[in-house]
Amino acid sequence: MSLSVVGLLVCVVIALAARAFGGGLVAGLMISLAFGSTALLLFGSLGGSSPLVFTVFAAALVLAVAGRRKIWRELGALFASAPVMWLLLFLMAYAVAGAVLFPRLFAGKVIVFVRQTGGNGIVESGLAPVSGNITQAGYFLLGGSVALAIAVLVFHADRVDQVRRAFLAWCAVHTGMGVLDLAGKLAGFGDVLLPIRTANYALLTDISEASFARIVGGYPEASGFAGMSLAAVAFLFADWRRTGSRFALVLMLTLLALLLMSTSSTAYVGLAILGVPILMSATGALLSGRGARSDVAVLASVMVMGAVLLSSVIADSRYLASFLNLLDATVVNKSQSISGQERLYWNIKSFEAFVDTSFLGIGIGSSRASSWPVAVLSQLGLVGAIFMALLTAAIVGSGGRRSPPLDRDAAALTSSIRAAVVAALVSASLTGGSADPGMLFFVSLGIVVALRARASVRAPSPIGRREAAVAAGA
Repeated sequence: MSLSVVGLLVCVVIALAARAFGGGLVAGLMISLAFGSTALLLFGSLGGSSPLVFTVFAAALVLAVAGRRKIWRELGALFASAPVMWLLLFLMAYAVAGAVLFPRLFAGKVIVFVRQTGGNGIVESGLAPVSGNITQAGYFLLGGSVALAIAVLVFHADRVDQVRRAFLAWCAVHTGMGVLDLAGKLAGFGDVLLPIRTANYALLTDISEASFARIVGGYPEASGFAGMSLAAVAFLFADWRRTGSRFALVLMLTLLALLLMSTSSTAYVGLAILGVPILMSATGALLSGRGARSDVAVLASVMVMGAVLLSSVIADSRYLASFLNLLDATVVNKSQSISGQERLYWNIKSFEAFVDTSFLGIGIGSSRASSWPVAVLSQLGLVGAIFMALLTAAIVGSGGRRSPPLDRDAAALTSSIRAAVVAALVSASLTGGSADPGMLFFVSLGIVVALRARASVRAPSPIGRREAAVAAGA
């Protein structure tokens, strides 16, 4: 095990930034998500695994909550008000058990894709226990523990403003990293963020696509930056619509511009998938007379962009040639590329592994897929997929008719977080290789579930509401 001095300095800077934003450990954890290629430690005994800096803040948050004097009483109250947390505990236990048992139970019987020994490539081999079973199960346990820790904090205290500031801090730092990366490449300096890329990852940071420089921000490749950018844009857009925040609007527009210039197929396909329902919603709201200023702004922006593009083409048909070549390389012909065909093959074999193990799965971390739903099925099996679907519904669902209404600020935060998770899962469905949904998913799970549970506890009972209605009538 070796310590990275640069990673340690980055952790110190993140802690100072979190304090400046006033978000505490939650803000530190969220900001650290922007550093997707910075590690603090390198474990040679685990295949060169290098946990990213967010694990430091995640562990600190879990330990801080676990050290509270009334933690067991607080956990009991949380589980009594939010039974969905029992599903999380079961899935955590199932993931760990599967990582230990399934690679040994089905050893050599199915084909998997694992990291090449001594390199960064992916090779095809028979199923066997690998270091990924330990690291991926550890990440999953850490994520579930963070969800429980944040749920305890949010359930027992009003932290809506603190959590919102933490998410905005993450979006701001993530956007700033993208701007720095782009500015360095446009100025001819190459990858200016290379000194902080201490993780043991294959770096695809200083390359171009169809004469456009790829934007990677704090991540090792453009698809990783694009995936988190989609989630951040969705959060900022929902926050701006609910709160009218100019800060959120400026960040959203900046990050949206970075996404359009990122040369990532994940960005373009993800924007197309997420943009259609937004445009349909805005159009429907205006036609029904319920439209807000944000709906008008969305449609007006689309119309202006369309007019600019059309005018450019009319003025000079060669004006957009480079951009059209970029779209052709990253989207239209992506599936015909060697990389696209290889990823499709991973998904086919991963689904075959799901069937060949009688729907039990091969264990988290045993293989690599190229789509999160496929990875969940192949690694966690049918049982794990069902529980993962229930946890996802707990975040993105409306909570049901019987769910008590949230106050204005909590409702706005919940709406923004739900949008971010949907965008993150869309991105993961396009390129995700592991069954682990990511730290953003677990953080969001803890917040949304706790806010709803807190509202249900504070809401009057049906009998109390009936008595209040009778009193009001009298």
